[in-house]
Amino acid sequence: MGISGLRVRKAAGLFIDKQKYSKDSVFFRDGVRRIDFVLSYIDDKDDQRKQERRRVYESNLQKVGLELETEDKTESEDGKTYFVKIHAPWEVLATYADVLKIKVPFKVNDIPDNSEIPMNWLSTPFRLPEHIMNPEPDYFTAPFNKSKSDFFLIEDKETFFPPSTRNRIVYYILARCPYFKDECGDRDKKGIKRLLNNGTYTAAFPLHDSRYWTKSKDPNCESERFNLYKYWAKFFCFFKEQPLNLVRKYYGEKIGIYFAWLGFYTEMLFFAAVVGTICFVYGFLTYDDNEWSKEICSEEIGGNIVMCPLCDQKCTYWRLNITCNSSWQSHLFDNVATVFFAIFMGIWVTLFLEFWKRRQARLEYEWDLVDFEEEQQQLQLRPEYETKCTNRKLNRITQEMEPYLPITSKCARICLSGATVLLWISLIIACIIGVIAYRLAVYASFASIMKNNTATNLDVVAPYVTPQLATSVTASCINFVIIMILNLLYERVAIKITDMEIPKTHLEYENKLTVKMFLFQFVNYYSSCFYVAFFKGKFVGYPGNYTYMFGSSKLRNEECEPGGCLIELTTQLVIVMTGKQVWGNIQEALVPWLMNWWGSRKARSHPESLYSRWEQDYDLQGFGQLGLFYEYLEMVIQFGFITLFVASFPLAPLLALINNIIEVRVDAWKLTTQFRRPVAAKAHSIGAWEEILGGMAVLSVVTNAFIVAFTSDMIPRLVYMYAYRTHDELNMKGYINNSLSVFNISQFTLEERPEEYPSWFNSSITTCRYRDYRYPPDDKKRYEHNMQFWHILAAKLAFIIIMEHVVFMVKFFVAWMIPDVPSDVRARVKRERYLVQEYLHNYEVEKLKIQLSQNSNNECTCTPMIYPSLSKHEVLSECL
Repeated sequence: MGISGLRVRKAAGLFIDKQKYSKDSVFFRDGVRRIDFVLSYIDDKDDQRKQERRRVYESNLQKVGLELETEDKTESEDGKTYFVKIHAPWEVLATYADVLKIKVPFKVNDIPDNSEIPMNWLSTPFRLPEHIMNPEPDYFTAPFNKSKSDFFLIEDKETFFPPSTRNRIVYYILARCPYFKDECGDRDKKGIKRLLNNGTYTAAFPLHDSRYWTKSKDPNCESERFNLYKYWAKFFCFFKEQPLNLVRKYYGEKIGIYFAWLGFYTEMLFFAAVVGTICFVYGFLTYDDNEWSKEICSEEIGGNIVMCPLCDQKCTYWRLNITCNSSWQSHLFDNVATVFFAIFMGIWVTLFLEFWKRRQARLEYEWDLVDFEEEQQQLQLRPEYETKCTNRKLNRITQEMEPYLPITSKCARICLSGATVLLWISLIIACIIGVIAYRLAVYASFASIMKNNTATNLDVVAPYVTPQLATSVTASCINFVIIMILNLLYERVAIKITDMEIPKTHLEYENKLTVKMFLFQFVNYYSSCFYVAFFKGKFVGYPGNYTYMFGSSKLRNEECEPGGCLIELTTQLVIVMTGKQVWGNIQEALVPWLMNWWGSRKARSHPESLYSRWEQDYDLQGFGQLGLFYEYLEMVIQFGFITLFVASFPLAPLLALINNIIEVRVDAWKLTTQFRRPVAAKAHSIGAWEEILGGMAVLSVVTNAFIVAFTSDMIPRLVYMYAYRTHDELNMKGYINNSLSVFNISQFTLEERPEEYPSWFNSSITTCRYRDYRYPPDDKKRYEHNMQFWHILAAKLAFIIIMEHVVFMVKFFVAWMIPDVPSDVRARVKRERYLVQEYLHNYEVEKLKIQLSQNSNNECTCTPMIYPSLSKHEVLSECL
């Protein structure tokens, strides 16, 4: 857009000096009509079909009653983009508000709010100004009825519907408006989404009301985007409450519910993080009481215990005391507090879900979503469903002919979709098996490298980096890379197969996609953790009779260290969880910022008055229909990490808390500054995610019980201390020697025998030790499981049953004790319904009185007109 000299343009028959007219505005050129939506396109003179589509589509929009104003390409930054500005006049807004049953105010809420928070002054530092927290008064609301428009509080028709409602109505029209001529009758050509997909338009979006860093110069503009950025999106506001009412007013209820849930989840994480940190500190403070680690590190005990090789030929005999450091590290997470924390988290999950239901019920009341039912959304069919389903059948409720998908086609599509999902899940499992094979293959290599370089290159790190640790860390990193690559590929596949199923409504579409994505992500992210927690070291066999992967291969199944597999599970959890969160935040914040910076690099050099509001928003990234879906998915995957495997890493809630404090502000920042304004949408809950969270809460009790029983060494230690100790004192002395079985090294086969021996090894060493409970070689039941093994197994199973029953009983009792809807909210809802009915009744009575008085005073026999006649437009709705 050149600025040398004065340029003029023609608007409404007048020439306007461009330097005096600011284009950083949300109004038409007349300064009165508000821009509710913007369409952009690049005119290709060679493509007549696109030109014809646009001409017919815009003509049909005008027939519906929308008003259009086009900005010529000469006015745009790149000199080739046209912008079509759309305004919805009162008639259109009123008609579709009636169709969509949008709730609007009819009386100021006069029910006194008696809720007082004790010690309220303590929250003062965390509060925001009142005009930010509550940007508009509390009203009694009722579904809009065009025939009773004088019943509602309409002071100014231009501002009665807020911008979020206006853009929602306009998008409803755009999504259903056809781009074919009436005589053609091609019903498949309908909706802005198809026009965007085929390149007829390049973008369609509602406008932000101002720049985010400064208020609009137009006094008629609310500048709510600036307020959101100032009080919500800045990182240094992380300790402040969220202005949820302003978020809901600007972005709509669906985005408001997400941020309400994310904020509540973060608040509840604080309590889990505190308890988890206390458990970790307990493990640190009881460091010196760790008797079994002292025995491992002792030269007299651990230094004299010769352990059997951990792999065939390449691995040699080793002394137990080289695992001293990992044994101490394991104690930080594998102690008595682990059991307490696992039980606590089972109860915490229930409290989180139950208190969220109460918080959600309060939001439903405050945001006028109490009577919002999904059945209302069922009437709003997806435009794709309307166009692709050519068959029609009679709806028994509405008695209207509506499109439908034949049952045979539906079943075939679902079967194909399910098979695709199973194929991709099988691909993940194959990748995990590949990573396991990698672990088995490189362990011997790491052992050989470290053995040959101990005296030269690895002096400093040799005591800390064991072959087990090196294998675990590299395998975890490879697994993380595989996870991210499969994610990128599967996202596209999931969307395509969901589109193929042709879901009937937007709600059904989101639920189907949610299930597909979560199943895949569940297996993708958690499979490696499940392997380490429940399979590694459980099917090893014993010296002379080892178990091998793929039967006769040379890949011997992995063993756990004498300290247990819990520390490796912790390592796996930290790498995958932390890596995902760091990568996710970088991807969410940095990528859109770089793309926007590059896209608007030329425009930044021009005066604000010449850089139009629609061009500023056009240069931003599109939020997309599934933008919020990915935010939920990210948090639910994190929720799984801090619940399913929390017994192995009590600091997981603390990491999640730190991440979420950043996440709230990153999401707010990118939504406010880096993305176009999303189309407002209604939602009264978090949808299918609520059921998924409930399912994970139940599963977490089972997984944590199994982790404590089978992955940690808690149960074997307790069994030893109370049943098998060889001294009178109640302590763990002698546990290490008791937990290791004996093998006669002369019974190794040639394929299992080490190629080299350590310098300290001599002919006097005739046995080696391994981790198991088996009879010694001189017993008649040699190498069979001894009685202690069965006692420990019985104790593990008993612990799982007792823990699960105790936690589930507490969970169900807590869920029963806490009602889903607070009593005061239930009472206020009933009171409001009563008052709404009363006011409507009084309104009808007054209208009837006026009508009767007019009849008595008027000799004319014609029916009196109570309301002015309204011009009629074509209404694009399948539900009328």
